[in-house]
Amino acid sequence: MKRLLSDFLTDCRRLLVLTVGNELRSDDGLGPYLASLIQEAMEERGHLLINAGTVPENFTGKIRSERPSHILIVDAVEMREEPGTVRLIERDNISEYSISTHAMPLSFLVRYLEDQGDYRIALMGVQPENLEFGTGLSPPVEDAVHDLAGMIISALDDFGSCG
Repeated sequence: MKRLLSDFLTDCRRLLVLTVGNELRSDDGLGPYLASLIQEAMEERGHLLINAGTVPENFTGKIRSERPSHILIVDAVEMREEPGTVRLIERDNISEYSISTHAMPLSFLVRYLEDQGDYRIALMGVQPENLEFGTGLSPPVEDAVHDLAGMIISALDDFGSCG
């Protein structure tokens, strides 16, 4: 997975990580949780982080104004895998997956952003175990989010040209 992330970041000038999710729906809260884990590291390295909650479409103006070269969206994604499985989904394949519980499909958001600027966009999907109402992540998803946070920070450290 780290190799796929590094490949995605090739030619990165400025990364924006857009986390999506609802903290009141168990594992759907993985995006906001990841944001809390990587916020300081992202700021220290000069990268952008937007914790969009359940309304990522509300942040398109901010995304455009920040002018990132790469956008990594992180969300719970139904992939028919073991809970906690992480997969990097390239832009062209995003519409093939069921994206958690949000009103607007992320594939629409991606198309809109592409019409607005020259971004390289990918989705980092994490297979949820539980999307029922409740707080807190299931153990496999929480472990996966910690691993993902370390992977993102490490990839940024490896790419001095990104940022």
